[in-house]
Amino acid sequence: MIRFQADADLNLGILLATIRRLPPLDFQSATQACLAALTDPQVLALSAGQDRILVTHDMRTMPLPFVSRASSRSTNALALSW
Repeated sequence: MIRFQADADLNLGILLATIRRLPPLDFQSATQACLAALTDPQVLALSAGQDRILVTHDMRTMPLPFVSRASSRSTNALALSW
């Protein structure tokens, strides 16, 4: 099963509507994962470590850490969605 991790920047309405429409979907909120105090590289590492696809709206700061992590890893595929 595909597992998702919401970034703290993801619109909460999108997360809640997705969970409401697809209850069996494993979509963890930023609050559930305690992401508030983490840096973008830490959020990416946590998501990858839990085999989750990170979903975010953060076009300002997330792309650089994402590209950096993706280019340095041969395992733990990452995905970033806006």
